Amino acid sequence: MKLVIIKYNAGNIQSVLYALERIGMEATVTDDPKTIRSADKVIFPGVGEASTAMNYLKERDLDTLIKELTQPVLGICLGMQLMCDHSEENNTPCLGIFEEKVSRFQSPKSYPESAISSIKVPQVGWNNIYDLQTPLLKEVPENSYCYFVHGYYAAIGEHTIAKTNYVQPYSSALHKNNFYGVQFHPEKSAATGEQILKNFINL
Repeated sequence: MKLVIIKYNAGNIQSVLYALERIGMEATVTDDPKTIRSADKVIFPGVGEASTAMNYLKERDLDTLIKELTQPVLGICLGMQLMCDHSEENNTPCLGIFEEKVSRFQSPKSYPESAISSIKVPQVGWNNIYDLQTPLLKEVPENSYCYFVHGYYAAIGEHTIAKTNYVQPYSSALHKNNFYGVQFHPEKSAATGEQILKNFINL
């Protein structure tokens, strides 16, 4: 199987490679269109800022390329957010694969004093995922815990296949046609994350 990770100016690629190695998979990291198109599976990871990342993709025509892919594609964290319609982060138009909008978590200052100590933005750490759907989340138990690092979230919509509650319920995973996205980091989510990566490989 030919597995490709899209190379662009967003971090976290190395940890995804390590996670794939743990489940016996090797991947090529590339921004070459021909190599990406010929892959059996494509991973679109990312840690960073939305507008900078989108500008990088556009300069290399990777924004058009990603939308045209027909094989299974998995967006991780910023990768998933960039697959949505729009991000509030620097008012950034994104790829528009998923119609969901990406918004910033509200400031803890807008919550009652008693709640402020437990609500921090960005969310960093473990949280559970629930209402799990599609083969991507096969054999993942309801309310499994995954590792999150993010200050922006995708709204719940018609493409939501998993939810998480932090400040309010939001989409922790999305699916439309051959495109999948997860807000959490499967590469940092222990056995649950490994199962999800295996499920993606087996789609």
